[in-house]
Amino acid sequence: MAHNINYNEKTSKHSFFSVKEKAWHGLGQIVSDYPTSAEAIKHAGLDYLVEKRPLFTYDKENFHGKEDTDIIIPEIEVPNYFATMRTDTEDVLGVVGREYHVVQNIDAFSFFDSIVGGGNGILYETAGALGNGERIFITAKLPDYIRVGFDDMIEKYLFLTTSHDGSGSIIAAFTPIRIVCNNTLNCALNNMSNCVKIRHTESAQDKLKQAHSLMGITNKLAIELGEIYNHWSRIRITDKQVLKLVQQAMAPSKEVLENVLNGREDEHSTYFKNVCANVCEFAFSNETQQTLTTKGTLFGAYNAVTGYFQNVKPFKDQESKLKSIQFGSGLTKSQTAFKLCGHFQQNQNFFN
Repeated sequence: MAHNINYNEKTSKHSFFSVKEKAWHGLGQIVSDYPTSAEAIKHAGLDYLVEKRPLFTYDKENFHGKEDTDIIIPEIEVPNYFATMRTDTEDVLGVVGREYHVVQNIDAFSFFDSIVGGGNGILYETAGALGNGERIFITAKLPDYIRVGFDDMIEKYLFLTTSHDGSGSIIAAFTPIRIVCNNTLNCALNNMSNCVKIRHTESAQDKLKQAHSLMGITNKLAIELGEIYNHWSRIRITDKQVLKLVQQAMAPSKEVLENVLNGREDEHSTYFKNVCANVCEFAFSNETQQTLTTKGTLFGAYNAVTGYFQNVKPFKDQESKLKSIQFGSGLTKSQTAFKLCGHFQQNQNFFN
């Protein structure tokens, strides 16, 4: 699997750091102690600036057919569009419009510092850059845990990603991670968003300062999730019911689901059946699914769907995996599974 972690030829280092343990790709800098935000930026190779520069094209019409290499072709400025560039490597990161406002990497870290009052227990665990540095990501561990049962611990993280190529907003999200399998447990509670999205406009800096409201969302989510997960860990569910939950959660469409349930075979239903089989294999046989809180429980069924995207499904690169789990199909399917588990909690014949 490709990692897409930026490699800086000037420093001969990959733009990534993690604390104590190597990431799956084995790249970047491993540090022994949790760094400050200023240290994390340097460890991850994110201490570069991004500038918005004018775009130009060339008028070759008047010089058609001439081979004189000394001829200077006039430049024509492209109106209302700019290139974003790293000032350290001069790499072009993307093309953006006039209203686009660059948010520097250091400001992304400042966001984390500000929402928790500047160091009240926040621990920077990973950070890095993808591609040429056009996308960065940061994960930071928050104090305390969500405890499920006696020994199943879920750590609380904030995740931030932003791009310098105009492809998306600044996004900060709450992500609970189950320690035993490093499984991101995305959720949906009462239509409450677990993330803050901020567009790259001139007001982005002000909005970053106001985004400490995410901390309040995080605290409320953590309390509610702890209560729900503990309740789910005491609700029994059969293997047959798990399969039906998985089929409904993972179905790409109602038509494909109906084809599988009615025994009709085509290319889409065959692929879908294989996906469901992989999710169920993880649910029934993975060692992280054999604990008191997960084996044969509703919490285990939910964890099987979220765990599939974290631990089983292949992705073309790390960026694709991050996008899927945090904001894409992985998040959508996990949220569907969360809602289905809620229905089963209310009616345990829901999947019969």
